[in-house]
Amino acid sequence: MTVKGKFNWYELMTSDPAAAGKFYDKVIGWTDQPMGEAGDGSAYTVFATDEGGVAGMMKTPAEAGDMPPAWMGYIAVDNVDDYAKRYTEAGGQVHRPPADIPGVGRFAVVADPQGAVVNLFTPQPSSNPPPEKAEPGYPSWRELMTTDGPKAVEWYMSMFGWEKSTPHDMGPMGVYQLMAYDGADRMGIMTRPPQMPVSHWGYVFCVDAAGAAAERVKAGGGTVTTGPMQVPGGDWIVQAQDPQGAHFSLQSPNA
Repeated sequence: MTVKGKFNWYELMTSDPAAAGKFYDKVIGWTDQPMGEAGDGSAYTVFATDEGGVAGMMKTPAEAGDMPPAWMGYIAVDNVDDYAKRYTEAGGQVHRPPADIPGVGRFAVVADPQGAVVNLFTPQPSSNPPPEKAEPGYPSWRELMTTDGPKAVEWYMSMFGWEKSTPHDMGPMGVYQLMAYDGADRMGIMTRPPQMPVSHWGYVFCVDAAGAAAERVKAGGGTVTTGPMQVPGGDWIVQAQDPQGAHFSLQSPNA
């Protein structure tokens, strides 16, 4: 079932899928499942837990130009074409027009008015999006760092029906606004710091323990950029880059 406004898939576009696959398997505990070809003919891999796929990976397509390796999120909508039009009418952009993924669904690549890119996605009725669990290997959180946090909050509320939840005052960094849909907090939005050059969505995955995962990141050739640090609510977060340069975060209730 399509739940409008729900992040229902995550995808890594990378310069070296083989190396990236080995890295994430060791850091997060995923297994790789080759799934044939992506739309441009390149190989597509699904990262899976024991219960099934939670994310995908492919080589950055040539049409993306010099786009650096990055994680992308897919937001479910009931009609991709209508939502792509809504994005442009509301001041956003369509980077890739709506197109079909045979046997999977229909998608478009879009950006909000402040430049943060996501994929819109209408899955086939038989599609089973990954569950959200506070267990190792599963996607657990999403956060938008953007040019103007309060404006972005209002924009996404109008676009997807998200609701404001608890605001967290981060002092000089500003307010980290929790956002809810489908009855629970699902993401955060915040004005990005000056040293962060562009607005972007970031994605968080659960691990067994933040400190141990940080050591696995470093042992695998990645970089820990922040943490482990404790955040409001008591969980521990690690922000990192993989060896190819894609940013991601890890979360655990354990230090």
